[in-house]
Amino acid sequence: MANEFEVFNFKCGKELLEKCEELKLTIPFENDTGILKTEHIINGKALKNSLVVLPMEGCDSNDDGSPTELVYRRYERFAKGGSGMLWMEACAVCKEGRANPRQMHINKGNAAEFKKLTEHIRASAKGNIYLALQLTHSGRYAKPGGGLPAVIAYNNVHLDRFLPGNVHTITDAEIKELEEKYVEAAALAKEADFDAVDVKCCHRYLLSEFLSAYNRMGRYGGSFENRTRLLFDIIRRIKEEVDIDIVVRLGAYDEIPYPDGFGVDRDEFRKPDLGETKLIAKKLSDLGVKMINVTGGNPYYNPHVNRPYDVGPYRPPIHQLNYVYKLLDAAREIKAAVPELKIVATGFSWLREYGANIAAGCIRDGWFDMAGFGRQSFAYPDFANDIINNGRMERNKCCAACSRCTVMMRDGMVTGCPVRDGEVYMPIYKQGRDGKPPAAGVKVKESL
Repeated sequence: MANEFEVFNFKCGKELLEKCEELKLTIPFENDTGILKTEHIINGKALKNSLVVLPMEGCDSNDDGSPTELVYRRYERFAKGGSGMLWMEACAVCKEGRANPRQMHINKGNAAEFKKLTEHIRASAKGNIYLALQLTHSGRYAKPGGGLPAVIAYNNVHLDRFLPGNVHTITDAEIKELEEKYVEAAALAKEADFDAVDVKCCHRYLLSEFLSAYNRMGRYGGSFENRTRLLFDIIRRIKEEVDIDIVVRLGAYDEIPYPDGFGVDRDEFRKPDLGETKLIAKKLSDLGVKMINVTGGNPYYNPHVNRPYDVGPYRPPIHQLNYVYKLLDAAREIKAAVPELKIVATGFSWLREYGANIAAGCIRDGWFDMAGFGRQSFAYPDFANDIINNGRMERNKCCAACSRCTVMMRDGMVTGCPVRDGEVYMPIYKQGRDGKPPAAGVKVKESL
């Protein structure tokens, strides 16, 4: 019901829990956040705590996909923020897979620049930090410029209306070529001193779109084996050819009606059905993947599902806590099904400072292993330091769930938090809202 949607106004954790009880949602809560200090080991590498900075695109790379001054600034702030893992933003494996002309793109011509970035991150971090680079092809959401088309796995009645005029359905032969690009990107990430690569499979970018390709003909559509073939073949190839850890950001469900949606009940698409998602998670584990981040939804089609907000493009149908719960519960279900996997949960930013307490409660109760923060990291890059050192987060530093960072991305701007990092990003936001060309080549005062 629309009248359940509300601006976050809980004055204490008790009020938040009372609202959960009213909505019949059982979400663990723990006042003592000390459990978030727990260390983890991935293939012999230590993660110093249970807190993760999740991928957040800045849309601010150079034309060749290499990092700019703003990229260095963002990752220095994240590195100094104290998280055990920095899951870096989407990085295209090929030019035609870029979501915008300023998306990261690792290639033979700029791999050395990525090595400089990882060196800077490690030098900036307080202690060791585990670095994963998210490899992606943006598929139907690719806008690489230069006349290159968006790429789809199949036509989707719910999503095709958002497509640009220039669209190409990828062929089976082109898919095999794409495998090579993922393997090459993984090898370059290894050269650049990343600990892991993420074979991104979420939010309806190309790999995750194949999971719902029920109506595609050929080797990559129809059956479960065919729809998961590309994901598993890429991972298998990287495992065989590159000595680097593999992690996966997995879209557990997308809340798009069947047969165009994945992980959804066939009669009620707003209800997750994680049967196939659990099978994927088990297969990932069998292939040697040690960690997955569980997410959901499609930020272009239903952004309230994976980014509950107070201010956004429309009013979601039910209270935001329902969407927080579904994200956390999906992580719980997958952890229960595949306990050997390290599960990083998503969905904490709308909870403001209580995100730390919910994360601690869920980890205490075995729902998942680690807590990932996305929008929160844009607004509050040192959230982990405050949790680890002070046992809590500060409300006046937290993400305001205002969606401005998302608006900036969708409108073609350089992206950041204009509320909490206003000196740099509020002028960019205002410029874009005024209809002026998106800002590029922004200079910052910090000496890097």
